[in-house]
Amino acid sequence: MDLPTVSELIRTADPQHWRPGDAWLAGGTVLFSYGSETLQRLLDLTAAGWEPLVMNDDGLEIAATCTIAALYAFPDAVPPQLRTAWPALDLVRPCCDSFVASFKVWNMSTVGGNICTALPAGPMTSLTTALDGVGLVHSPDGTTRRVPVAELVTGDGRTSLAPGELLRSITLPAAALRARTAFRRLSLTDLGRSGVLLIGRTDEDGGFVLTVTAATKRPVQLRFPAVPDAAELQAGLELDPGLWHDDVHGLPAWRRDMTRRLAEEIRAELATPAAASGSAPAPGPAPAPAPAPAPKDGSL
Repeated sequence: MDLPTVSELIRTADPQHWRPGDAWLAGGTVLFSYGSETLQRLLDLTAAGWEPLVMNDDGLEIAATCTIAALYAFPDAVPPQLRTAWPALDLVRPCCDSFVASFKVWNMSTVGGNICTALPAGPMTSLTTALDGVGLVHSPDGTTRRVPVAELVTGDGRTSLAPGELLRSITLPAAALRARTAFRRLSLTDLGRSGVLLIGRTDEDGGFVLTVTAATKRPVQLRFPAVPDAAELQAGLELDPGLWHDDVHGLPAWRRDMTRRLAEEIRAELATPAAASGSAPAPGPAPAPAPAPAPKDGSL
């Protein structure tokens, strides 16, 4: 940790306390690892007391301060009847596993922090975007606004948040949680950062949604009124060449080609009736090995 210019730590969740030179502190795993030579104060959200996960008729509200460990444990706490009604909760653990991080990080890193960091490979961006998550944003002027996570993350390390704005929570609508889903992920190494992460879903009205993350600088969603044929889907993946991400975790051409390959796997899986396909994914590249699960002793 290298934050030599920070002189104050203030416990607050009120954006009106924000001033230039401040940074919001939730888990801090990225803030402390990257360091800064300009920050003057940290506004600490860890004592905000927000309920990590709240279920209601509208869906699931995830507090921005909810840790990855708490989210990973959540599906086991859902009543069986609701668990069956919300099959998209099956995405929670694969997305948490995509951190390929130790339980120590899981116990500190937060859902909101991962989204606001806006790394292309941020798996909480993948999860919440794929399920049409909507963020509740608090502003320094006392107002609030709601913005889809797909529009909140605008590029590599960039968001639509204005200075001082705070992501309070993300709501996953019940309609998306009732959807049937398929998940695919690729990395260049067994324990490497995601190079390609795709999530597909079919909604109750038959609509098909494909969400592309990690391969692109920002989330990309394709929506169809029904499961498309292969040609339609591939045509939809004709993206602006500048949108493909380029770093040591994968060249743009590889990310583009693997996106096309995995997208077709997802399309084929979701085109098959659920009773026929069962819960097993369509054949394809296995995801990178996951880290050991978060501890089950309740220590978050």
